[in-house]
Amino acid sequence: MCLGSLVLVNCLGRDRWGIAYECVEGQMTAHRNFKQRVRARAAKTGESYTAALRHFRPTPTGEDMPENTQTALRIAVAQSTVREDPTDADGLRASAAEIRRFMKDAADGGARLVHFTEGALCFPSKIVMSELGPDEIGPSDWSKAQWSVLQSELDEIARLSGELGIWTVVPSIHRLPAPTRPHNSLYVVSDQGKVVARYDERTLSYTKINYMYTPGTEPVTFELDGYRFGLALGMDAHFPELFTEYERLDVDAVLTSYETGGDPGKDTVATEVRGYAAANGYWVSLAVSANPSSTHAGVIGPRGAWAAECPPDGKPAVVIADLNREDTISPLARNWRRQTRTRIGS
Repeated sequence: MCLGSLVLVNCLGRDRWGIAYECVEGQMTAHRNFKQRVRARAAKTGESYTAALRHFRPTPTGEDMPENTQTALRIAVAQSTVREDPTDADGLRASAAEIRRFMKDAADGGARLVHFTEGALCFPSKIVMSELGPDEIGPSDWSKAQWSVLQSELDEIARLSGELGIWTVVPSIHRLPAPTRPHNSLYVVSDQGKVVARYDERTLSYTKINYMYTPGTEPVTFELDGYRFGLALGMDAHFPELFTEYERLDVDAVLTSYETGGDPGKDTVATEVRGYAAANGYWVSLAVSANPSSTHAGVIGPRGAWAAECPPDGKPAVVIADLNREDTISPLARNWRRQTRTRIGS
């Protein structure tokens, strides 16, 4: 697998659920009946057609389309050791080894997905990377990074995802052809060991956008066992409009990776994302660095309370939580909020 050559598309096949449109009467009838069932659910629950659609999945043959009755999904979130030197091959390998250990812990705990912080593999220091350094911050010299080691470790993480049968959401630097600066990215690796999505941080800090990275441009979602996830990275955590955007995209949870570094003021991120969870009625998984002077990692429920928390001592750890649709606000309440936001122009 070559992560550097990844092209991200949300491929939906012939129609959203892979049901063919060929002129075969039986298939067309099945499709019409399916749409009627989706509309019936939407009318009953007050959901939009798109929201109702997500509760249905076709069988492999496409002949029967039963309603998806699964209500719970187990996920894990980690607070990880963060190293700042991508020129240090041994440091990259040590970070990757910790990631793989937490992947195994999450799989042993029955999690279907494990989520890591910004910098879990490496959080490149602006001083280390500066071409004017070490005493002056300037444009980053990315030729110094150990790209081959980073690629090898990412490939091993993907391989282990397939071996364990667990989805892994892990941040890393995404290399672009020189002289374009890389993206600060989140990779989504499926339980088949394949990269199925990539999100690029959009709201870069002053230093990141002027000296280090190329910003992303789009929100990204993916689906797992009937649940839809959005992705947020780095400074995204300080912009509520991005989280409102994901609510409009009908997500069940937003996986937020943020490197706190123990800097003063950065511990407010937990307060911010708890507010986003409550305001939008979905879960937020907050993955942060292992640091005793900053906030800790955990999963926040759709009413803004912690559903699960890593130890507050800041030591490297992983924690597991169950997402359950029975805990969310009603579809009618969610639709009312959307309609109100539209009316007031937010």
